[in-house]
Amino acid sequence: MNSDEIRALGFATMDDGEELARAEIYGLLARLWFSPPDDELMQQFKVAVTQAPQSGAFLEAPWEAMVATFRELDRSAIAAEYDALFHGVGRPEVFLYGSYHLSGYLNDKPLAALRVDLADLGLARDDSRGETEDHVAFVFEVMRYLIAGDDVAVCNLERQRRFFRSHVQTWVEAMCDSVNAQPRARAYARVADFTRAFIQVETQGFDLLEA
Repeated sequence: MNSDEIRALGFATMDDGEELARAEIYGLLARLWFSPPDDELMQQFKVAVTQAPQSGAFLEAPWEAMVATFRELDRSAIAAEYDALFHGVGRPEVFLYGSYHLSGYLNDKPLAALRVDLADLGLARDDSRGETEDHVAFVFEVMRYLIAGDDVAVCNLERQRRFFRSHVQTWVEAMCDSVNAQPRARAYARVADFTRAFIQVETQGFDLLEA
């Protein structure tokens, strides 16, 4: 991550670094929500830029807090926190699936609707990953693809807007709130804070497009 990737991002043409920065943030968040960070990602946090280029930028404080927490904790502690929050014995403390946050049930109608939209985009689940398509990491990876992919018929602002409105904006902040409500959340409380701030920036960007 470089400093361009942590500022409040606008929407730009595909050859602009800001668009690639948006894609990189979605990619980073997908990695963090899919599994605890590996040694390589922990090392990246140790050398990551901790300040945004513009003082007071909306993403600056949550980014700094997340980086600081990942530097403070070791990888085993973060992995144990991830398992306690999102795996656990029996029912996890927090579900990372859109269907649950939208309907109260896993594998419900929101997942079916997501699968229809993914098929329209020519995308399908990777069976080797073991998670359903409404996992937060999966929908973030789809957003990354829609921003940075090469197929301009699919990877464009309108497709981004429609997917974001239907399958990200509708529930991800509620998921972040659920994480923040857990007393044992430390590293992932900061991931939730940064995720929420980024989703709010994205929401504002799409709102401006529609104004």
